Amino acid sequence: MSNQKKYTEEQEQIARIAKALSHPIRIAILQMLAQQECCYHGDMSEVIPVAKSTLSQHLKELKDAGLIQGELELPAVRYCINQENWKIAKTLFATFFKDIHTKNNC
Repeated sequence: MSNQKKYTEEQEQIARIAKALSHPIRIAILQMLAQQECCYHGDMSEVIPVAKSTLSQHLKELKDAGLIQGELELPAVRYCINQENWKIAKTLFATFFKDIHTKNNC
């Protein structure tokens, strides 16, 4: 018998999304994408003050978590919010925060 803890699929999803949201650059990327239908990597690098390689790493984290999607349109990649997964994330977090009840101010 294994001593490893088993987590629910919901717990794993929340943790994966929370990790993707854990950097201010990723929040800035999501806010930028939420304001427009799509955005090209090159356009983002003009607005978000980081090296293109760093931006690419943050985009990969968001994409791996399923929060954004990218489509190759040579010679660039076009990114947008993954609407279906974003709805799932909103529901997961709304339920998570609603279900957490504190009994005192500790």
